[in-house]
Amino acid sequence: MNPNPIQDDLCGCRMIHEEVIEKVRGKMPEDNTLTELADLFKIFGDPTRVKILSALFESEMCVCDIAALLGMTDSAISHQLRTLRQTKLVKNRREGKTIYYSLDDEHVGTIFMQGLLHVRHT
Repeated sequence: MNPNPIQDDLCGCRMIHEEVIEKVRGKMPEDNTLTELADLFKIFGDPTRVKILSALFESEMCVCDIAALLGMTDSAISHQLRTLRQTKLVKNRREGKTIYYSLDDEHVGTIFMQGLLHVRHT
């Protein structure tokens, strides 16, 4: 076993591959776009928000149903839903006095499922 596992991640050569660098540089998104992407992934860093997304992946739900499902208060769920709405991961619609929440679009479901597939992959 290597006594210094950090060394395993270092490149052994010192030759810069300019053609690769230029090819990748031309395809990389702008810094502000990558920052927005990093911010999006931060939203997925909270277990409660991920649980809410998981529930909404299965069905449109109101705050009290989500709260009952997750064993949390309506207030705690509303707070997380506000964050998810601000980042355009969920949307809502009003039916009488009840507000129902759902995933904003199919992209959110795809992101959620791809992440789930990744963590289940062995």
